[in-house]
Amino acid sequence: MKKLTILGLFMLITASVFAQAGEVPLIPMKDFFRNVERRGYQISPDGDYLSFMQPVNSRMNVFVQKIGEEKSTQVTFATERDIAGYFWKGNNRIIYVQDSKGDENFRLFGVDKDGKNQKDLTPFDKVRAGVVDDLVDNPNEMLIQMNKDNPQVFDVYRINVNTGDMIVVGQNPGNITGWQTDHNGKLRVALTTDGVNSSVLYRDSEDQEFKPLLTTTFKETFAPLFFTFDNKNLYVSSNIGRDKAAIVEYDIANKKEIKVLYENPDYDVNGLSYSRKRKVIEFANYTGWKQEYHFFDKETKDIYNDLTSKLPGKELAITGINKNEDKLLVRTYSDKSLGSFYFYNVKTKELSKLIDVSPWLNENDLADQKPITYTTRDGLTIHGYLTLPKGVDPKNLPVVINPHGGPWYRDAWGFNPEVQFLANRGYAVLQMNFRGSTGYGREFWEKSFKQWGKTMQDDISDGVKWLIDQGIADPKRVAIYGGSYGGYATLAGLTFTPELYACGVDYVGVSNLFTFQKSIPPYWEPYKEMLYEMVGHPQKDSLLLRDASPVFHVDNIKAPLLVAQGLNDPRVNKAESDQMVEALKKKGIDVPYMVKDNEGHGFRNEENRFDFYGAMEQFFFKHLGGRAAELKEEKN
Repeated sequence: MKKLTILGLFMLITASVFAQAGEVPLIPMKDFFRNVERRGYQISPDGDYLSFMQPVNSRMNVFVQKIGEEKSTQVTFATERDIAGYFWKGNNRIIYVQDSKGDENFRLFGVDKDGKNQKDLTPFDKVRAGVVDDLVDNPNEMLIQMNKDNPQVFDVYRINVNTGDMIVVGQNPGNITGWQTDHNGKLRVALTTDGVNSSVLYRDSEDQEFKPLLTTTFKETFAPLFFTFDNKNLYVSSNIGRDKAAIVEYDIANKKEIKVLYENPDYDVNGLSYSRKRKVIEFANYTGWKQEYHFFDKETKDIYNDLTSKLPGKELAITGINKNEDKLLVRTYSDKSLGSFYFYNVKTKELSKLIDVSPWLNENDLADQKPITYTTRDGLTIHGYLTLPKGVDPKNLPVVINPHGGPWYRDAWGFNPEVQFLANRGYAVLQMNFRGSTGYGREFWEKSFKQWGKTMQDDISDGVKWLIDQGIADPKRVAIYGGSYGGYATLAGLTFTPELYACGVDYVGVSNLFTFQKSIPPYWEPYKEMLYEMVGHPQKDSLLLRDASPVFHVDNIKAPLLVAQGLNDPRVNKAESDQMVEALKKKGIDVPYMVKDNEGHGFRNEENRFDFYGAMEQFFFKHLGGRAAELKEEKN
């Protein structure tokens, strides 16, 4: 015989209330977090083949399909973990990337477009590989970087993509953190740091030594994007002499900025696109509350205008192009959809749909992600996004506060499965770009230095109070959830402002600022002094770090907490979560703790996502009283 638990009875009553209110259908949790139909479409350089990623037994693998044919060929066979990414190398070879159990030690693999000649190109344990330049005009070679000889630094290798044979072409003396080539694939720029000062090194040819071009503090942005088409000057995103980063041309010979291509008074501009075939600058892009473009090239603008007329009401991006630049891949997207992929013929202007990415989600049942602003207690304007559950009066609602990770990152408008899932469960979701978030200029970013758990957290708390003042939030039903730094902000919220929150979910979050800094990956070592200045020095700022570490303040926690962690996380070590859970258990508090032994910094495998979000759903339902997908029963 079965009996309803109190929780089950509450779920039944709540579901009835929502049904009477005309609430949208309860969408299965797995529909938000399952692998998509297909993603990552690319086009071969000759324009004859399409490639894409598609799930096989819950793992994303690469397929190749001749344009105009229905049949596709599976060319990768991942079973333990998704292929992390891939690209075409010439017209016959696919290069793909994969790590092991979330350790972020990515290896590069090669395979022919027919699935033959599989090759592990970087078969080295505990080594992280990445691409410096795919050398598009060289079908057999590319430039990669690896920390094979020293785990702290990356050297550059020229590698044969068929055999794996390689030679060193850029030896790292120990302080180089990035490399850059010119349009001929020659290694001409190196980026260095001593921890607080950054330099750009330059050479005219590969047989010369690198020499300093410019040195700045890490607080100044001087980010080379690519060379001018004559390979003499650099296009750079720079905030030197200004608060907001702008796109400029930098004269290498005379070591000075000579031209501003584009700047925006409100946002950093850090993207610039060009046509390799026509050798023209196409557009600059930046993120306001949506992605914005400033066009320089009429031909490119005409293409975007034609696509916009054919796809009215859709945000779109060109995600792939062949070498002749007459065949494009187009992706649409919105806040309520992962959108669709299209194939576009530039000459005929013919547009054909390839696939809807997640056709099982009905946009009419999903919620709008609206831009909002509020003012902090010290007068700062915070930009963010508010997503309200559809079909209910936005008054006195249960709320999930969702601070982003990074923390030197930002939330942006677009489809977020977590946000839509929570809104479908009846929760309002507030995302805020607290001080330190990127894209809003140098001054706003610097205001976050040594403010973990302090004014950065105040910005989040002020968002809660703003929602309450607006009448949107029920003060007794506010939760906080985030990953990475957002996980830290969750723990900080529960410890430093326990009166604000009814519960919290910490996903791979930092709990102890001392142990966090000790356990960073070896290739972060060059940035350690920078980290000390931005977060705090473990000796000089020990009182500050102790005061800001939630693990030392568990006695303040009053609300229930759910913790999730990947065993192999190289960024936020499992010890961060272990400490917090152990401290709470010593206090006599039972903390649901989910650890996945085949994951790292966040859960990539589909079955692990299902476990985590299923647990989150039940946890929030129990402590906030929104909606949940199924009625819990238990045996007598």
